[in-house]
Amino acid sequence: MSGQRHIIVGGGVAAASAAATLRAGGLDGEIHIVSDDVALPYERPPLSKEFLDPDSDGAPTPVKPAEWYDEEQITVHLQTRATVLDPAAHVVELSGGERLGYDKLLLATGVRARTLPQVQSDRILTLRSLDDALAVRARLAEAERVAVLGGGFIGCEAAAAAVKLGKRVTLLERTDTLMQAVLGPVLGGVMTDVHRAAGVHVLTGVVVQNVEVSPTTLVVRTNRGVIEADLVLVGAGSLPNVELAQEAGLRIDRGVLTDEHSRTSAPDVYAAGDVAAALHPHYGEHIRVEHHDSAVRHGASAARNMLGLDDPFLETHWFWSDQYDHSIQQVGRARPDDEVVVRGSLDDLSFSAFSLRDGRITRVISLNRPKDVLAVRRLLFTEYAVTAAQLRDEATQLNRLAPRKPPPRAEA
Repeated sequence: MSGQRHIIVGGGVAAASAAATLRAGGLDGEIHIVSDDVALPYERPPLSKEFLDPDSDGAPTPVKPAEWYDEEQITVHLQTRATVLDPAAHVVELSGGERLGYDKLLLATGVRARTLPQVQSDRILTLRSLDDALAVRARLAEAERVAVLGGGFIGCEAAAAAVKLGKRVTLLERTDTLMQAVLGPVLGGVMTDVHRAAGVHVLTGVVVQNVEVSPTTLVVRTNRGVIEADLVLVGAGSLPNVELAQEAGLRIDRGVLTDEHSRTSAPDVYAAGDVAAALHPHYGEHIRVEHHDSAVRHGASAARNMLGLDDPFLETHWFWSDQYDHSIQQVGRARPDDEVVVRGSLDDLSFSAFSLRDGRITRVISLNRPKDVLAVRRLLFTEYAVTAAQLRDEATQLNRLAPRKPPPRAEA
C-alpha cells in the first residue's frame, strides 16, 4: 500500500489503536489523525477518577508517547475539525480550509456529553474531554458543595472522587436507583447503598427542573425541592458525534451504521469506537458500545479491514467501572425475561449476577469478582450448558463449563 493516504477522523483511543495497527500491518503510505482535542490521544477513564484529585500531576495519560507519532510518521492535526466529508471525491475538508484526499478513511469521532439547555456558567460543567476534566478539577478544588446531575457511570465516578476529597456531594438521579439502566433495580440499589455509606447524599426519583445562577451560589430546582451548590456537574449521558457522517449521506441510526467489518454505507469509509453502531454477527443487530477497551479493539479491527484483511468485529458487550474500592464489571447482553441467578453475597459486596436463558449465560454483572467476568467472556459464544443451581454453587468452576477439545490422536 505504498503511496496511499489513510485518514482517521477523531483523537481518542480508537484512533490511536487504528493508526498503530495500520503501521504494524504494513501500510507505508501517509497516515493522518484529525482531532479537535488539545492533546495527543489519551486515556479517558482516569479523568473522572484520580485525575480530579488536586494532588495528582494534572497530566493526561497518553496512549502513545509524543515521539512515537514522529517515529511512525503519523501526522496529527490537533485542534482541527473535519468539516466536510465528500465520499464520492474521496476528500475531507478541515477547519483550517485544507482539503485532503484519501484512499481509506476511518470515522472515530466518539461522543460528546449532554449539556443543560439554556443554562451557561463556568460553574456548571460536563466531564468528557481533557479540557472538561481540567475545568472540573480547578472548580472542585475550591468548591465545598457539589451537585452531580445523573447517576450513570460518569456521575457515580465523579461523585466518588469528590466525596473522597472531602466535598459535600449531592447526587441526583431520575430513576429509583443509581446506574439502574445498566445494573437493574436490585444491583443498582446495592451501588446506591455503597455511595450513601461513603457519605454521598443520594436523591433518587428526582427530576431536575432548572439551575439558577447567582454570583454566590447555584440553585438546582427539582420536583422535590432545592439544592444549593458551588459546582454542578452534569452527567446526563452522551450523544454520538454523527454530524460529519450524516451530512455526507452515510446511514445513521443511534450512531454511524457499519457492517461487521466496520464498513459504512460509503465506499472506503469505515467507523469504529463510541460513534459506530456495528452489526454483530452473534446478536444479529447493530450495537453501539461506549467503552474504552471496546474502542481500542474496534479501532484495531477496523484498521485490519482497511488493510484488506477479513476481520469481523466480534467484541462482546463489556464494561467496567471503579468506584471507591469496588470494581463493577459486565459482559454480555440480556433480555428482560432472562432468569437472574446470584452467586455470592450482595450484603458482603462480593457477587456475580448471571442472566440465564435456555441453559446459557447471556450476561454477568459482577461486583469485585473479575474472574467470573473473565470466565463468562470466554464462554459467551461457545457451546455449553449450565443450570441455575450450578451457577449458585461456588464450587462450580465457570472456566470448566466449555467443552474441552480432545487431545490430538497419536500417529500410529
